[in-house]
Amino acid sequence: MSRHEILAKLRALKPWLEQQGIVRVRLFGSYARDEAGPDSDVDLLVETSRPLGLDHFRLEADLSAKLGATVQMVTDAALTNRIVRRHALAEAIDA
Repeated sequence: MSRHEILAKLRALKPWLEQQGIVRVRLFGSYARDEAGPDSDVDLLVETSRPLGLDHFRLEADLSAKLGATVQMVTDAALTNRIVRRHALAEAIDA
């Protein structure tokens, strides 16, 4: 799957994501750089309207099923490592 396909699927899921409390989704990592291989996961940086708690894991599983690829979802607040944060934000693409 290409970066374009992932972004199109995420954009189509926007109403559902908003119902789940996710107000912004950005793609980062290998898919954002167009370097994804067959074993790459989909890295998503999300902003939420409320704390997700354990729903975070359910949403990752649901998104993985909907996208057809393993999703790793991280909130902006959870990106505490400054180096990782800087790289993620530099390559992040809004969906």
